[in-house]
Formats: sequence, structure tokens, C-alpha cells
Amino acid sequence: MKPAFRGNKAALPAKPCAACGKTMVWRKKWQRDWNAVKYCSERCRRQRAGQP
Repeated sequence: MKPAFRGNKAALPAKPCAACGKTMVWRKKWQRDWNAVKYCSERCRRQRAGQP
């Protein structure tokens, strides 16, 4: 089992948003599907889906 997060945000994984390019930092909410997360927000997801 991993130790609890102790506040070192620089150690968290990050990747760019597929729509806007903004850097997304790992969130506990995304822990199960971090590899599937592509967009930083619902707005970016909707914006990207509307483009061909």
C-alpha cells in the first residue's frame, strides 16, 4: 500500500490536456483511470468532441 499524500505536489504525475494543452496534475478522483483522462475539464471535452 502506498503512503498517504504528504503535500509534495511536485512529485505528482502530470500530462497535457488534449484540447487546450494546459498541464493537468494527477487528482485522487482520477486515481483509477489516470491513463484514460484526456481533458482538463468538461468544457474542453465538449469543445474537442465538436471538432472533426
